Amino acid sequence: MEQHAEASGSTAVTDQQPNQPPGKKRTAKHYAIAFFLKTGITALVIWLLLTFVAGIYVCHTRAAYPMIKDGDLCVTYRLADLRQGDEIAYRADGQIRFGRIIAFGGDTVEIYQDYITVNGFGIFDDVVYATSPEGSAISYPYQVPDHCVFVLNDYRSDVSDSRTLGGIPLGSTCGKIVFIMRRRGI
Repeated sequence: MEQHAEASGSTAVTDQQPNQPPGKKRTAKHYAIAFFLKTGITALVIWLLLTFVAGIYVCHTRAAYPMIKDGDLCVTYRLADLRQGDEIAYRADGQIRFGRIIAFGGDTVEIYQDYITVNGFGIFDDVVYATSPEGSAISYPYQVPDHCVFVLNDYRSDVSDSRTLGGIPLGSTCGKIVFIMRRRGI
């Protein structure tokens, strides 16, 4: 190509770049804008995750004892498919509470002195404390309303669960507990 360029009388382009002025120096303003833009995007992503995908809650009661102790930090996954036996966080009376799902909408729950039945079948409950209908504000057998769950505290002497509140609407659930961090008594 150089030969052809010389023959036609035009100047040949070489591999060397002509002297270009150095690039603009970045100013403090540029770095500040980049920093705040990255910080804003990171904050937005974290907010979206904590609003729609996960939740972080601190337990302030002993209702879920011994699985969740007072002061434990709990992470929930909002998109999880809930199943019987899952430990969940839910909102009731303006508070975040923790409990175990026993039944879903349409199920019939019966609580006897030492055991629970759902739709006439006894359920295996890996809970240390005995379940009693004493103190319940509902009568048994209890039909769980549609789009609700029946939740019991693991510390069964505390009846501030579905025995008092009735069915917990699925819209009030904050997700399945997937991680617990002990902050006290370590």
